[in-house]
Amino acid sequence: MITIYGVPGSPYGRAVMIACQEKGVAHRLSPLSPGGTRTPEYLARHPFGRMPTIDHDGFSLYETQAILRYVDQIGPGPSLTPADPKAAARMNQVIGIIDWYFFADNSAKTLVFNRVVAPKLGFPADDAAAIAAIPKARHCLEVLAGFLTQTPYFAGETFTLADIHAGPQLDMLRDCAEGAELIEGTPIAGWLDRVTARPSFQATTWDRLLEAA
Repeated sequence: MITIYGVPGSPYGRAVMIACQEKGVAHRLSPLSPGGTRTPEYLARHPFGRMPTIDHDGFSLYETQAILRYVDQIGPGPSLTPADPKAAARMNQVIGIIDWYFFADNSAKTLVFNRVVAPKLGFPADDAAAIAAIPKARHCLEVLAGFLTQTPYFAGETFTLADIHAGPQLDMLRDCAEGAELIEGTPIAGWLDRVTARPSFQATTWDRLLEAA
């Protein structure tokens, strides 16, 4: 059993749960409250105070990319990493774009926090910051959309860790008006419909996780 420590609604925590569902790995969410990553107990799990972290029979691991690859290796389900080196490289490239450019200050992260997360959790929102983040968010979406012009998934014809890593982030972006407008009419829209229809995505929506928590 893998225990996943994270705040319900976190796109990174959701990605780990999606991977566990896709691979058939038993798991449970140990929910944190907002701010729960700054407690001494949690910092012992993740010295940088980010989420999620996992515990698997005494093996502790943090960093979402590492966790996803670990789950892919231990789970009995079909591999989520392409055998073809070029497709695997594309998968890793998209994962890097999400972490370094999409989920960055003054980009989609800022837009989503102020339009989706803050209102839901009762935090103050910064409209000016949200609006200022739109150009960088748009640029990231244009780059990501380019990978989907010829294939149904980011790394080619099959669903991979790239789709798991990007899916929760783009799903949250589509929850705000500006994000939905940026996505509409791009190849991302159809891709997002495909991935969010998967049982693993349906079982890990913010509302479903809050009910479970």
